[in-house]
Amino acid sequence: MNDWYLIQFKPNNHRLAELNLNRQGFETFLPMQEITRRKASRFVNDLKPLFPGYMFLSVESEMTPWRTINSTIGVSRLVSFEGKPKPLPLQIVSGLMLRCDGAGKILPPKTLSVGDSVELLTGPFANFIATVDTIDPEQRIWVLMDFMGQRTRMQVTRDQLQLSE
Repeated sequence: MNDWYLIQFKPNNHRLAELNLNRQGFETFLPMQEITRRKASRFVNDLKPLFPGYMFLSVESEMTPWRTINSTIGVSRLVSFEGKPKPLPLQIVSGLMLRCDGAGKILPPKTLSVGDSVELLTGPFANFIATVDTIDPEQRIWVLMDFMGQRTRMQVTRDQLQLSE
């Protein structure tokens, strides 16, 4: 059975590190999140790593070529404690995998109810906090948002929302 380990990749080299590790036969998992940022006068959506600088690697712990992993192009180092790599709890990695689609993009949680506090993920109101006002049978969602001193009601799609803590 394979264990999951954490590796640190070089800045902005997650694609290169993942490609080179996969070429060597290692299984990698890099959870990504969609973020909205302003570029010039418009908003663009980008995929960024959920844990900047880190990705998960599945290897068999008995026969692992640690030096091969550490010397892979794009990889900075294998995260280790007391000089020895430690496997991650399987529940952490499997829980993250269940929250992702096939490409590794984090999916929003499935259950929302009226009164929940949510964060808008995309669009011009990205990162704003709102309250779920109405969810109709076709799963259209209306949220209330405090905007410029007034409560504004707007319709959004489910994939634009994330439960806020």
